[in-house]
Amino acid sequence: MEIDLVLAAVDGSYESTAAVRYALAVADRYDARVHAVYVVNEATVEAIGEDRVDPATVRDETGDYLDDVAALADDAGVACRASVTYGFSTRVKHRHPGSVVLDLAETLSAAFVVVPHDPEGGDSLERAAEYVLAYASQPVLSV
Repeated sequence: MEIDLVLAAVDGSYESTAAVRYALAVADRYDARVHAVYVVNEATVEAIGEDRVDPATVRDETGDYLDDVAALADDAGVACRASVTYGFSTRVKHRHPGSVVLDLAETLSAAFVVVPHDPEGGDSLERAAEYVLAYASQPVLSV
């Protein structure tokens, strides 16, 4: 198997940190890079839209988490980039967090996807894992 880029979907949770660690291990094994994408959940997107949450606060929190991801990657000796995306749209009803992850995987030509998965969870990224597992064209590791 040839893997150049591993996409890791994250949301700042314990499970997503575990997913990052697995993505880094896969990348290390195949001498690949990691791209961590922070998927902002539905509740946060709605709160921003209703001015109940300051977008700068969300930006700072996601940035802090992605800095931690970069430190993990640096410790593992794996090249890592990061981005933030909104996994839910209040304007586009069919926009699913899983399709956001898979669209990015295709755009980046990711050869492998890692997603956190907690069957008891109900957040956007938890729903994304089910979607990604069902529709991904590349191998997926659900952690």
